[in-house]
Amino acid sequence: MKELVVDIAKALVDNPDEVIVNVSEENDEIILKLTVASDDMGKVIGKQGRIAKAIRTVVRSVANKEKIKVSLEIV
Repeated sequence: MKELVVDIAKALVDNPDEVIVNVSEENDEIILKLTVASDDMGKVIGKQGRIAKAIRTVVRSVANKEKIKVSLEIV
């Protein structure tokens, strides 16, 4: 799951070396925290949050297939 988010984020940003994904678990839910360079934040979020929403949709669909709960936070 972490690798999926890293691959998607690196494809979107200008500084792929600064893409970091931290994984934590709370109450049977995996929380992925995506950190990118401040210049690239708009590229990951997109207009009106459309890109962020699309990334979350892809992650949730993979998680549903594996029967786990996952949430993505963009820090």
